Amino acid sequence: MIQYQKIAKILRTDKDNIRLIEERFSEITGKKDVMNKIVEENEEIIKARLEFLGLKKDSNAKEIYDALINKLDADNKLLFEFLGKPLTSKTEDWKRILSIAKELAGNRRGLFLKTDKAVEFLKNCPPKQIIKVLGCSSIEEVLSGEDIFEIYGSLRFIEGSDWLNNVFFKQYENLTPDDFEYREIEVRALPEKWAILAKDFIRKKHHNISHLKELGVIFVIPVSLDIPGEIIRNFSLIFHYFNEIPFYSALFEKFSKEKDSFAKNLISLLRGDVLDKFLPQSKKNQWLVVQRYLSKDDENDWRLFAPHINPEALHWERAERMLVKVAQAHNGFAADMSFWQNLGWVGDYFKSETGIDVLVSFNLVDTAMSLVKAKELVKYLYHHQESLWNKIFAEYFGEEKMEQMMIDNIIKGWFEV
Repeated sequence: MIQYQKIAKILRTDKDNIRLIEERFSEITGKKDVMNKIVEENEEIIKARLEFLGLKKDSNAKEIYDALINKLDADNKLLFEFLGKPLTSKTEDWKRILSIAKELAGNRRGLFLKTDKAVEFLKNCPPKQIIKVLGCSSIEEVLSGEDIFEIYGSLRFIEGSDWLNNVFFKQYENLTPDDFEYREIEVRALPEKWAILAKDFIRKKHHNISHLKELGVIFVIPVSLDIPGEIIRNFSLIFHYFNEIPFYSALFEKFSKEKDSFAKNLISLLRGDVLDKFLPQSKKNQWLVVQRYLSKDDENDWRLFAPHINPEALHWERAERMLVKVAQAHNGFAADMSFWQNLGWVGDYFKSETGIDVLVSFNLVDTAMSLVKAKELVKYLYHHQESLWNKIFAEYFGEEKMEQMMIDNIIKGWFEV
């Protein structure tokens, strides 16, 4: 099989897409046989990881899938020990985890909505449900006893999306660059009183950690999901947000120089807008910038099969590197966690027990998600596939250039090379 055809099969895209990328990018960069090198590197990494797991290249898909699941489960136990055996239903334990993560990530700063403006928004549109559940008579009373960042975190799961999107967030249409300031990213472990109130939110999101890009806040709802791999998945997600928030802060800063369109661009970023129309024919190579995981909503979305780069996949790649660094700084499990390094884009087809080709992702996040759903035999692949699209672009132009193309074209939604 021609190597670009193999990549096309993994990405479920037309082989001509990959062939044209190779022809165009080779012409521009002078780099030859990049697709061959990607396939060879993929095979070498898989061979080494299978040997580590005590398996061979001819092992079947289920054997490999089960071995990856078991490996992640074992590493989850090691991380659980490292973090002091936290009770994930306890606010104090989450404060400790967030403190460790923030120290490891570094005191990252960004351009975020001023707290005075955040308070003003709450007073303009008082969140009635929050006022009610807290037993208060006014938003002023709520603000006198509650942390502003915790209130904004709770808006997501108390007030409901209709009110948020159609009433509260309408205020964002009048934001200007002057409403933003530079400060450190904040972390919050919400008080345990919020856990019961957030059940529906957690059930929908499948995790109890979220963030607010515009405020530069990462928050945790203290609840045990009672699922396998919970610690490693959540710790990785925290690192993901420590990478995602600065990325969007850089965009806020970029758009702050265009005052008239600042609010419009900000809202587009917070919505996660993605181009939804086909591009005109061109002799150049066209790439989309897809700033969210479209596969969550529709695994057959046409944009998944078009050449594209994905900031989410980049944030996960960096989060996984940070996770490995944690282990390297603590000799107890450095070798164990290093197993997951540079696996974001790695995967291949293996025979099932009945002889059918099955795609197996070696991606840490896909494996963690599959571990959660193991009893239901649900397997995740989309983090790996998105990471592979990034890998192709970065092999020609580098990760730094790829990130700059994301920043320069995220609102437009596409670019030509």
